[in-house]
Amino acid sequence: MSVLTIETTPIQGQKPGTSGLRKTTRTFMGTHYLENFVASIFGAIGGAEGKTFVLGGDGRYFNDRAVQVILRMAAAEGAARVIVGQGGILSTPAASNLIRTRGTDGGIILSASHNPGGIDADFGIKFNGPNGGPAPESLTAKMHDLTMRIIGYRIWEGADVDVSSLGETSCGEMTVEVVDPVDDYAELMEELFDFSALKALFAGGFTMRFDAMHAVTGPYATEILERRLGAPAGTVMNGNPSPDFGGGHPDPNPTWAKELMDVMMGSDATDFGAASDGDGDRNMIVGKGAYVTPSDSLAVLAANATLAPGYANGLAGVARSMPTSRAVDRVAEALGIEAYETPTGWKFFGNLLDAGKVTLCGEESAGTGSDHVREKDGLWAVLLWLNILAARKISVAEIMADHWTSYGRNYYSRHDYEAVETDKANALLERLEAKLSDLPGTIVQGMTVEAADQFAYDDPVDGSRSEGQGVRVMFEGGARIVFRLSGTGTQGATLRVYLEDRVEGPEGLDRPADEALQTIVAAADEIAQIHEMTGRDKPDVTT
Repeated sequence: MSVLTIETTPIQGQKPGTSGLRKTTRTFMGTHYLENFVASIFGAIGGAEGKTFVLGGDGRYFNDRAVQVILRMAAAEGAARVIVGQGGILSTPAASNLIRTRGTDGGIILSASHNPGGIDADFGIKFNGPNGGPAPESLTAKMHDLTMRIIGYRIWEGADVDVSSLGETSCGEMTVEVVDPVDDYAELMEELFDFSALKALFAGGFTMRFDAMHAVTGPYATEILERRLGAPAGTVMNGNPSPDFGGGHPDPNPTWAKELMDVMMGSDATDFGAASDGDGDRNMIVGKGAYVTPSDSLAVLAANATLAPGYANGLAGVARSMPTSRAVDRVAEALGIEAYETPTGWKFFGNLLDAGKVTLCGEESAGTGSDHVREKDGLWAVLLWLNILAARKISVAEIMADHWTSYGRNYYSRHDYEAVETDKANALLERLEAKLSDLPGTIVQGMTVEAADQFAYDDPVDGSRSEGQGVRVMFEGGARIVFRLSGTGTQGATLRVYLEDRVEGPEGLDRPADEALQTIVAAADEIAQIHEMTGRDKPDVTT
């Protein structure tokens, strides 16, 4: 085997965010950029020698070339085996499942999740540990430190590895095992859900549309929904993965999944609609004329989870990210189980899941999951919804009405101001933080501020503390506003503003969310002076 040692120098800006390192595709294609970061991953985990890894991604532009680079670098570092999804493809939850079921030393996932793909769009990479979950902050900090000190990396010199055919091949002395990206994941879903009941549901005339958004979930949804469950051909729309996601934005929300929303809000709407994102870890749920917010979806799944065989013994607890609405907290209280509030980022759920403290967890950004893997899982959430619909035999709208009657309603929306100039976004947050201590007791838009703080999280499992996780402004009566800057963008900064109001019922449970939150929206602008500080008249995306 011919191993080359390549001299390099540190490249600024290789600090992983909440979901790994995300930059423009052209940045990753730059000289040494990908190689420097991969070498730093291997260095941070104590080397690759003798280890086994999972490797795959969402198929976006540059995915195929990155797979070849990583295979050759792993071989040069002495890795024993790399398990690769056929064609270099693996959804993020499927990769997590493979890491866990095969007992590997971790995995490298290539994705920028819901960000657009293409040579002029975005790319990403992250390392998931042996538990199948994203690397904790302590490990990503080591990676970043190594990127700032790197002077060279090693890579095997040779031809590309054939990852198009199933079976074993080699890269130098390292074994490369190419596996079907769907099989293991589909088998796991059969263990968790009542596939007999779901087959009967479709056989009885139930209709749905699943928008794969030209992304990685297309083959997974086609195999499970159409082939294994018998949904009619064409149930999966936009099911052929594309390096640029068909020129679209693979984020499953009403703005970007407009084609699906037009169907579900139209006169020939199917009984159920759903979508997933670029790497398959997010979801959107829609009924006939009824959009379900991710926060409400998490609460409904928690309240009805025991209808699925995999959760028939009940839930140990639930967890949500801090910006996610507190709707699931009401369910946990009624069930007599613990509800945890964590920072944004799926890695914060990992300790709780591993310790058996929670069974379900979710984020307002369309991510929901359980202890079956250590990632959020879009298709899993869709299947759990289908299991609930099959068991309860009522519509999505009826399930939501019943849920709000039982638990009250948390009206909720997120406003995203994208690609805000970084200095302006930082100035807005700094100005807001400076006035937090003066806010309690003040009246804003007729509401009294009860408390205001910068959220910090103390992990109940390992005792670690994470600070600076978002500004919270809480009002008497249950209304709340959260401000934070997102770590998932690649240009400028995305200001996210989370708006929530609580209605106990029985009146006022069926208002349009934008109408119910008008006062909260006005309060957010008054408190943070968004227009004045950013020059933006309205958000780019509302969910």
